[in-house]
Parts: sequence; C-alpha cells; structure tokens
Amino acid sequence: MSSRPSPAPGVPDELQRRLGVPDAVVIGLGSMIGAGIFASLAPAARAAGSGLLIGLALAALVAYCNATSSARLAALYPASGGTYVYGRERLGEFWGYLAGWAFVVGKTASCAAMALTVGSYLWPGQAHAVAVAAVVALTAVTYTGVQKSAVVTRLIVSVVLAVLAAVVVASLTSGLTDTTRLEVGSDATFGGVLQAAGLLFFAFAGYARIATLGEEVRDPARTIPRAIPIALAITLVVYAAVAVCVLLVLGPNGLAAAAAPLTDAAKAAGADWLVPVVRVGAALAALGSLLALILGVSRTTLAMARDHHLPHALAAVHPKFKVPHRAELLVGAVVATAAATTDVRGTIGFSSFGVLAYYAIANASAWTLPPAEGRPARIIPAVGLAGCLVLAFTLPVSSVVAGAVVLAIGAVAYAVRRLSARQG
Repeated sequence: MSSRPSPAPGVPDELQRRLGVPDAVVIGLGSMIGAGIFASLAPAARAAGSGLLIGLALAALVAYCNATSSARLAALYPASGGTYVYGRERLGEFWGYLAGWAFVVGKTASCAAMALTVGSYLWPGQAHAVAVAAVVALTAVTYTGVQKSAVVTRLIVSVVLAVLAAVVVASLTSGLTDTTRLEVGSDATFGGVLQAAGLLFFAFAGYARIATLGEEVRDPARTIPRAIPIALAITLVVYAAVAVCVLLVLGPNGLAAAAAPLTDAAKAAGADWLVPVVRVGAALAALGSLLALILGVSRTTLAMARDHHLPHALAAVHPKFKVPHRAELLVGAVVATAAATTDVRGTIGFSSFGVLAYYAIANASAWTLPPAEGRPARIIPAVGLAGCLVLAFTLPVSSVVAGAVVLAIGAVAYAVRRLSARQG
C-alpha cells in the first residue's frame, strides 16, 4: 500500500461530491452509447460475418467482468484516478503508474478520434476545424463544473437513444427483415469472432468513466457499484437491439460493406427522412463520448499529478467550480492539437491497446482483494484479465507494436524518475 503525498500549501486538493446514481449512470451511458455503435458494426461484421452477435456477446462478457472488478475497487477506493489508484494500492506504485499512463495516453487519442468523428459527420470538408471547435467548447463546459457536464451528457444521451430507437423501429417495420440472417454460417471463424469482440469492446468501455469520477460521487460505496452495472446493462440492450435490426435489414455482407451502417439501414428500410437525423445523432453521440473522455482523462491526470508522476501544478482544484481546471485545460489543448493534425484511423488502434492494458491491471487489482473487502468471485477478474489480453492481441500488428512502444516509454520514464529521486 502507498499513501498519497500531501498537497502543496494553498493548493485546493479535494473535489466536491455532487453526483448521485442517476448522474453517474448518465455519464456512463454518455461514454458507452457514443460513436462506437455508429462506427464499429461494419468492421466487426467484416471480421465475424454472421458471427457478429457472438462477438457482441463476448465483448459484453469481458466488459461485465471489467465493470464488476472496477465497481468493487471504486467502492473501496473512492478517489479520482480509477485504475491508477487501484493498481497503486493493490499491486504497487509502478503498476498504478502504468495503468494511469496507458489510460491518459490511450484515451487522449480516443478524444481526438471522437472529435474528428463529430467533424466528419457535421462538415466533412472541414472535419479538423469542427473537431478543434468541439474540443474547445466541451473543455469550457467541463471547466465550469461536473454537474453541468452531467446535464449536457443527459441531453445528448436522450437524443442519441431516440435516434437509435427510430432506426430500430424503421428496420422492424420495413418488411425487409429476414431472420435467417441471424443464423451463424460458415463465414464465421473463431479468430474473426474474437477480432469482432475486440472491435466491439470499445463501445462498452465507458463505464470506467464512472470510477474515475469516484471523488465527485455521493456515497461512492453505494453509488458506484449500482451505477456501473445499470449503465452497462442498458447499453447492452441498446446495442443488441440495434445490431439485430441492422443485420435483419442489411444482412452480414451488406453490413460488412456499409460505410455508415445505421444510415444504410435507414435507407434500405425506406426511411430516407431518417438519414440526416442519424447523421446528427452520430455527431451528438461522439460529442457525448468526447465530453466523458475529457472528464475521465483530466481526473486521472489530477491523480497522477498528486503523486508527482506528472507536474504537481496539475493537481490544483478550482476554488469556485471545484474541478481540476489546470488538468482539464492541458488535456483540452493536447486533444485539440491531435484533432487538428491526425486522422480517425490513426488514433483508434493506438488507443485500443492502451485501454485494454488499463483494464487488465484493473482485473489484476481486483484479484488481490480479500473477501472482507468485497472481492468478486475469482472467476470474474480472471476472465476479465484473460479477455483483455486476448482482445489486445487481436488488434492489428501495427497497433500492438505502437501501443507496446508507448507503454515501454512510460516505463522508462518511471524508472528514470525513480533513479533521479534516489540520487537526489
């Protein structure tokens, strides 16, 4: 076990507990029901073919194990930082640091991807400019307080759920549905299903955002364990309904070839009026994910800064708004720069490896809990850890190599810092 250093004199160190179960659930939904459902179905179908729904079920299983492990740990350690804190307390300082490093780097890349998704849907010709504007606007929202962020997220989630419901209804009433398309055929391979699960997993990954807000949740021992499974269950029901309906209308091959699956499903169902609505819904979904990502990355940055793994000035909490304002401004600036200079494809694979490493450390941390501290059944963190590792290595080789290099750089930086501290 390690203890966190005391804050510098005059630097506010405590966030305010303002979020209840509904707010925490909404933030989790805003993270999960985002751009992933609009973008991940087609590549998953290309990988798994008619085994897409099996891939979705596997992704949900790994997500459930991760969510259960995260919920138990968050109740025990209700502080900002999520797995950075859990790894530090259960496995040692290095593993906590590595989890925080993986999260901050990986999710910063995810922020850029979400911002670029907003731009590509709203104004394809000026995607980078729109992406930067979205980052600036949402950073301003998070700067003025987490409660306002929860309100904005609630509005976005409501609109996105309405759009997805419209797609489901249009698909089911089109007369084009064919239940034989849900049958698993010879085009589904074991490796393809695993790859599809890896692609679809990231659409579930937002539940950890609830845990990273642990210091701003009222009664975290009760709120977090309730909010995480509720948000995950709602998301699974929504995703399953959308995936089934799109498969019924387009079929595995049509879905695999779709550039914009939900838009194509609306067109195939004869609901052309729904196409612009889906585009707006996709942009709003990406905005919701971006908002929650900025919240999560800035809180992990805050926790690492408190422990001097990042500049300690980033540990400051705004005296009026009670948010880690310096961390939020830095995260916003880095994401805006990435959104202005990169593309969506270049950021997604890089992010994926880091996120799975983060969750692997969360499950390893949960494994060490004794029964008296609320340890889940050992099978849960074991399946979660194994699932994270397997899904990580279904990613393209370039993504695995890039992610491993970034983790190695973080490990070297940690070793250099420790050596300097000893010599000093």
